Amino acid sequence: MNKEQFNGSELVVKALKELEVEYIFGYPGGSVLDLYDALFQQDDVKHILVRHEQAATHMADGYARATGQVGVVLATSGPGATNCITGIATAYMDSIPMVVLSGQVPSSLIGDDAFQETDIVGCSRPIVKHSFNCRDPREIPNILAKAFFLAASGRPGPVVVELPKDILNPQTKFDYKFGACTQMRTYQPNVKGHPKQIKKAVNAILDAQRLVIYSGGGIILSDTSEQLTELVETLNAPITNTLMGLGGISGTHPNFIGMLGMHGSLEANKAMANADVILALGARFDDRVTNNVKKFCPNATIIHVDVDPTSISKTIPAHIPVVGCLATVLGQLQSALDTNDKRIDRSAQEDWWQQITQWRAAKCLQYDIDKDCIKPQTVIEKVYQVTQGEAYVSSDVGQHQMFAAQYYPFKYPRQWINSGGLGTMGFGLPAAMGVKLAFPDKHVVCVTGDGSIQMNIQELSTCLQYGLAVKVVSLNNRSLGMVRQWQDMMYDGRHSSSYMDSLPDFVKLTESYGHVGIRVDHPDELDAALEKAFSITDKLVFLDIRVDEKEHVYPMQIKLGAIDDMWLKKGVKG
Repeated sequence: MNKEQFNGSELVVKALKELEVEYIFGYPGGSVLDLYDALFQQDDVKHILVRHEQAATHMADGYARATGQVGVVLATSGPGATNCITGIATAYMDSIPMVVLSGQVPSSLIGDDAFQETDIVGCSRPIVKHSFNCRDPREIPNILAKAFFLAASGRPGPVVVELPKDILNPQTKFDYKFGACTQMRTYQPNVKGHPKQIKKAVNAILDAQRLVIYSGGGIILSDTSEQLTELVETLNAPITNTLMGLGGISGTHPNFIGMLGMHGSLEANKAMANADVILALGARFDDRVTNNVKKFCPNATIIHVDVDPTSISKTIPAHIPVVGCLATVLGQLQSALDTNDKRIDRSAQEDWWQQITQWRAAKCLQYDIDKDCIKPQTVIEKVYQVTQGEAYVSSDVGQHQMFAAQYYPFKYPRQWINSGGLGTMGFGLPAAMGVKLAFPDKHVVCVTGDGSIQMNIQELSTCLQYGLAVKVVSLNNRSLGMVRQWQDMMYDGRHSSSYMDSLPDFVKLTESYGHVGIRVDHPDELDAALEKAFSITDKLVFLDIRVDEKEHVYPMQIKLGAIDDMWLKKGVKG
């Protein structure tokens, strides 16, 4: 009996099935039409047709963040591939596992400036974890296995696989040989923390008088929220999350002292500034946390745990570096603490908590209510109430992003979906679509603004095609809010190109795409509008909420100051 053989396109699809890919997000074009034909002839791998390739990457990204699985993108050569660049960079900055399958002109034409030729491997090299140039169809299954392994292991990230048109040719057939990839000789991320470093870390923790646990997106990516919570409760330590780490411990946990950083809570930033030991877990000390690195927590012993050795001491020197997978290292720390004869100084800890309680008493997130004007903070609080804190929340980038982070206490990991590192406007809607595809029975809310939503608003068409009943909550302040805020604070109110003078009627626009649009102009209308929006489960609802255009996001770090040098409100320092 002759062994069944497959063409290059079929090899791609069979490998994707083997890798348990359920959805692939993309847009067809000449160089990948053979692959699209192979996708058409099967039902296991479902293709989602977006309206722009950037949206495909953000959909795959949102899907990956919410599920922990690898997001998969398919784009044609040239402009299709280059349209993916922003989404690849977004995933790279936030360490999101993604595989981008990019078409390419036939191998014989590469380098000839052929129609729709772009060196996508070269273009994306600074913003990928790895790239593959596939030149032999027989290599396809194993290259894809390696791509998925690299994307998901160690510090996750995007991987690009370039597929020239000729290797997808349906006329040439090959044997199918697939080998699952679980390790690579040249790539072996460290899993276990060095025992001596674990011992040093535990001794520093137990000697601490003012310990703070500082956790980042690594906790979310490594699925170690439960371990983190156990450690926090064992130590009875205050814990703060980065923007990317929100949900790593419940936002309602008594030990949670709020988000830290540029728009973090007063108590979180003060605790970090006054700590004598900081246990940093899966965080990278980025500039939106540290403020002026020369003034960053000068009296603290820093324990830095991360799977990526290049992230440790990159920005802030670590006194006790621990390289390893968080799941393993947290287990090592917990075990060492449980068996150590030394005990925490509970008296000093009580004094530390009393100090934190005093900072909390400032109630830095309080804001003035205006009975005639909708405050953006109120919108987020009411969204939290109507969803009972159970929704997946994506955001775009700007003031609305910070309000969502501050006023929606995330209970769970993978509940908060936002572009932290790159700060990509246009991310929120397609990311929410990816989440909704993964969890169709859950409330999925996209918090956005009138500027960000227009970056990928064409995806309302995709939502209609696939029945993605996302709730879009637009905090419409008729401007680029964060740009305007900085111009208020640093440019004497000179609003250069930050006001939107020609906005569409978002209700009519939404309705033209076949969805439900609701406009909210007055605080008295807000509750009823939200109740109506969330009672509709079979359609996308766009809430165009006209909020106070002069409202600023506070607290806010003072530029070039220490981590706890902050504005609490206009003209008031913390």
